[in-house]
Amino acid sequence: MRAVLATDLSAASEATIENETCLACLGRIGIEEMHLVTVIPSNVHAGMPGIDFENRRKKAIETYRRVIERAEFDVEVHVVRGTPHRRIRGIAETIGASLTVVGSRGKSPLENRVIGSTARNLARTTETPLLVNRIERGSEEPDVLRQHLFRRLLYATDFSENADRAFESFSYLRHATQEATLVHVETPKDPDPTEDDPERRLAELAERLEEWGIETRVDVRRGDPSGEILAAESEFEPTTILVGSRGHSRLRRLLLGSVSEEVVARADGNVMLVPPTRTA
Repeated sequence: MRAVLATDLSAASEATIENETCLACLGRIGIEEMHLVTVIPSNVHAGMPGIDFENRRKKAIETYRRVIERAEFDVEVHVVRGTPHRRIRGIAETIGASLTVVGSRGKSPLENRVIGSTARNLARTTETPLLVNRIERGSEEPDVLRQHLFRRLLYATDFSENADRAFESFSYLRHATQEATLVHVETPKDPDPTEDDPERRLAELAERLEEWGIETRVDVRRGDPSGEILAAESEFEPTTILVGSRGHSRLRRLLLGSVSEEVVARADGNVMLVPPTRTA
């Protein structure tokens, strides 16, 4: 399996790359080949006065390459120019990546609490499963907030086709997963909440995970989906939330469903977002 590891050479990116525990987790789920991608924005030029971008970039990338190679991954470096999220997404699609990893400082102190634009735009447009690796804020030398990426997963489902696709990610995540919490949120907008028993459906999913030795609990909630998923995160403290990027919504993929966008923007820890299957 191949992964794209996106870096803007910031402290957040450095924390993601240099955390050996996170790299080990990626190795456990079957990642063997890392593609380290850095995108030079179109408005940044090597000759800009007072800043030696080119030299800084070369030194940082070489350091990152050595770190990843020491973790026993094959490494390929891509330095490209353009719009970051478009170039990262394009490389991931070209190489057939199984995962794209991007670091994010997480919640902004501003009231709207948006994540960094590259992570946000990748979340809205990615064709590849996306892992937003949450980095602590307010530190000159930040660290990742949840080191063991897949040890405790919180899987949120609305029983849609794409939620089912996200669940199938356990086929490889299970090699690094010890605990899982399966969450469904009932809302007044559900077509017919009495038609099927969500607890029974979650229990069926739990049985599949328990066959793999994963300790599993189920949790049916009622209310606002994004708010209840985030409340479940606070209660169960997963290392990563696993969610499909589109459920019942009929919006285009470029207009990511509000629930998954809220979860990516406001979660305290890591979020893994699984997009719909690409249609021709």
